Amino acid sequence: MKYVSLLLSIAVLVIAPFFGEIAVNIQQIFNPASSSSMLFWEIRFPRVIVAFCSGAILALAGLVFQSVFRNPLTTPFTLGVASGATLGTALAIVFFGGILFWQYALSFFGALLTVAVLFLLSRSLKSAQTSSLLLVGIALSFFYSAALMVLYYLSDFEQSYSIVRFTMGSLNIVGFDTAYPIIIVSLLFLASIHLLRKPLRLLLTSLDFAFLKGVHVTRLVMSLLLLTSLAVALCVSVVGPIGFVGLIVPHIIKLLYRRSSDMLILPTFFYGGIFLVACDLVARNLGAASDIPIGVVTSFLGGPFFIYLILHRHKGSR
Repeated sequence: MKYVSLLLSIAVLVIAPFFGEIAVNIQQIFNPASSSSMLFWEIRFPRVIVAFCSGAILALAGLVFQSVFRNPLTTPFTLGVASGATLGTALAIVFFGGILFWQYALSFFGALLTVAVLFLLSRSLKSAQTSSLLLVGIALSFFYSAALMVLYYLSDFEQSYSIVRFTMGSLNIVGFDTAYPIIIVSLLFLASIHLLRKPLRLLLTSLDFAFLKGVHVTRLVMSLLLLTSLAVALCVSVVGPIGFVGLIVPHIIKLLYRRSSDMLILPTFFYGGIFLVACDLVARNLGAASDIPIGVVTSFLGGPFFIYLILHRHKGSR
């Protein structure tokens, strides 16, 4: 299973950069003086790499959140974590000139603050009431949206334009300077969650069972949420809020393989990357005057899928 997803990922990373409105001459991509080489290595390939790593992070983050909060509808976006990271990045654009350090720092702070609120509330809610976290996430998202409107009002034209483009999600990457951080974080995130797969399996059984097996439940949950928040925050600060990847991919993987979540870490990671690369191919090959923002494409797919999941859960609870 994991080898199939790995081979498919490699194939996608190799093939996807060749697709676009401008044809790439395969024979010229290793000639530094050619336009095909510049297009391939400076624009297409970094963009595909960033799309893959972003999709992988968001998909795996969705799986972790659904496992920790025991709700199939929870993702960093439905819980407002990504909205907190988005607000942090917008603050960096307005008050710190879009400096990358401040984008990363404030994005992480916004995500971490949201997770802290959700974690405290989840401990006070009974297990039957964990769906209330979705409502809390929606409330937090509305609050962050209101704060974002205030930033629009305070910003100048250039800053407003940057915020609007950012909130739509963008994979317009040039060169590998922006790509390196998200590549490193995606690999570290995968390695960290994979190392925690055994205690995560115990946690999926029940909190009491995990505690009896010697797992420090609070520390494990906080570690998972902290790692996920850091990865999602960096992803959002680089490519913007790209919604529904963490909702669609884990559910499809669970339907295909029907295994415990701890066994789906690698497939979710790889197929999440493949999914976002495929969405990006659609976004930049529709023949429009400019690329359609990637967040628009995933929202078109994710909105109906989210409604389907809600209706499916409603039927199953009857």
